Amino acid sequence: MSRTRIRDFHDDDLDGIIRLWEAAMSSPTAQSSPAATPLYPLPEVVASCQRNQAVVAVRDNEIVGAAVGRAGHGQGWIIFFHIFDSVRADEDHGARAEAGLLDALERHLMPLGLGRLSMIAPKESTAFTDLLSNGFEERAGLRYLERQMPVQRREFDRLKTVGGRILPRHLWDGVSGMQEEKNLLEDRLVVPLAEPDLAVHFGVVPPRAVMLFGPPGTGKTTFAKAVASRLDWPFVEVFPSRLSGEPGGVAAGLRSTFEQIGELEHAVVFIDEVEEIASKRGGEPPSPTQGVTNELLKQVAEFRDREGRLLICATNFIRALDAAFLRHGRFDYVIPIGLPDDTARAAIWTRYIPEHTRDGVDIDVLVNVSAGLTPADIEYAARRASQEALASSLRSRQVEISSRTHVLTTDDYLEALRATRATVSEETAREFREDVQTIARL
Repeated sequence: MSRTRIRDFHDDDLDGIIRLWEAAMSSPTAQSSPAATPLYPLPEVVASCQRNQAVVAVRDNEIVGAAVGRAGHGQGWIIFFHIFDSVRADEDHGARAEAGLLDALERHLMPLGLGRLSMIAPKESTAFTDLLSNGFEERAGLRYLERQMPVQRREFDRLKTVGGRILPRHLWDGVSGMQEEKNLLEDRLVVPLAEPDLAVHFGVVPPRAVMLFGPPGTGKTTFAKAVASRLDWPFVEVFPSRLSGEPGGVAAGLRSTFEQIGELEHAVVFIDEVEEIASKRGGEPPSPTQGVTNELLKQVAEFRDREGRLLICATNFIRALDAAFLRHGRFDYVIPIGLPDDTARAAIWTRYIPEHTRDGVDIDVLVNVSAGLTPADIEYAARRASQEALASSLRSRQVEISSRTHVLTTDDYLEALRATRATVSEETAREFREDVQTIARL
């Protein structure tokens, strides 16, 4: 068999690098264990060959092995190392090819002042065995972790253009109480979109558009953001009031915005107070918003044709919406978000009462007195009580925590509740209960 020689990578070696990478992906070990496949994708390996350091093993003018590395933060990393099995099986030259590639790569990296050379290699792979036999040591207690970025670099500028953003993780867990609503949204929205294979198994069609309705302050926006966070999708909020400044008016602004959103791979699109651009049509002469309503209906229909996106609209006045929005085929679900029940109110109070104070506060009393309040109302009362307690401590010059004697009590929160006006009137609450019976679609 011909001698194997080691040399630097040339641009015309790309075909050989691709064949090596494909061989590593299709090796018997990789086929039996997906964890044994190369960790870095082919485009990244090719880019490192061209921009960083790479050496190849050549036999009979064929690329039979390669070692690709790069430097970062004072350390060298091998991002790809593979030799054809036929070369590795050669007792005379296989081991020499492995050592030769690694030695040549080290020589390229040494002038960069690197302290060590490392590689994250699947334990089942041949690369792992080759490295162990060439002076590399396994670091016990280490595990490889990775996370797919929610937005790829090519999409980032598009996301900024439409005012979208990546929300913090764990917003879903931060929604206090409202367990019934959370369970409903989890079953209807999150699971079918996050686990499409599971949805197909049960014959569930992932939703494309949903309507949330309920009195103001009940948490519709919070739930929309929590769904985006739970899915780990970008969140794009469309503000009807801002679209009026677009050339051509609101209708043209809607069309342009949805066209740009269509270029994103995934997105949760949220329109709050959608009644502003989806009001009932009709009358003589036609209302000024009729053209906007027609455009939004068109955009909803086109939006539904694309996977990987969810439109969430929210309204405080569902009776003001044009009837076309509530027909089957436009919105998959029409979900009520109402006032918090006893369990939800207890969870909300617990969230806003300082932990060191809770033992001295009768939360059951606060739950009973706060019936009919929204989560926002309860938050306001809790924060007001805390602010008044701080002010009281300042007036009595008991600011130092170690010498403070004033602790928040049940009476402090009851006093704050007396100064809190309910956002939702009894009439609004009654109408909401009627709408749940006649309009909600779960």
